[in-house]
Order: sequence, then structure tokens, then C-alpha cells
Amino acid sequence: MADVASILAQFEAGIAGKDTGLGATVKFDFEGAGCIFLDGKSNPNTVSGEDQEADCTLTMSVETFEKMSSGELDGTSAFMQGQLKVDGDMSVAMKLSSVMDALK
Repeated sequence: MADVASILAQFEAGIAGKDTGLGATVKFDFEGAGCIFLDGKSNPNTVSGEDQEADCTLTMSVETFEKMSSGELDGTSAFMQGQLKVDGDMSVAMKLSSVMDALK
């Protein structure tokens, strides 16, 4: 099982220094295990482990994130099953499939 540090490394390798076209900030909150902040407004995009206010916050377990990033679970199903909580701008969450693809 991955931890937040390895997921952050995955984000840095796949996203940092690029432009995802997201145009928003997103915080991935791993339920007390840590968080990842993606600044999709900056160009190029930046990624950090800082806990900052974001346009959209996704709260989930590390295990749920792993299932989503591997394709075993899609975001809509995770949300409907209560494994993923979205706070803030839902339209930003809907754009995240391109970001998740960049992590593969």
C-alpha cells in the first residue's frame, strides 16, 4: 500500500512543471494521513504537500485513491458509495480525469 509521500512523488513526476489545463486549485485530503495540494492556476502547475485552501477538496483514503488511479474504481462510483467526498467547486472535480490520466 502506498503512502502520501509516494503519491506526492507520483504527482510531482506526472504533473509538476506541466499545464494540466485545470485552471483551479485542488486539495487531495487523505483523511489525516496527509494531503496534496495541486495548483492548476499556476503555469506550469505546481504540487506540494501543503495543507492550503483550495477551489475543490477531495477527501478519501489512500486505498480509495490507489483504486481510482489504477482504474479499479472510478470517481463517480467512489462518490456515490461515500468513499470520496467533494467540497467546493464540483465542476473542478469533474475535470480531474485528465489529471488522473497524467499520473499513470
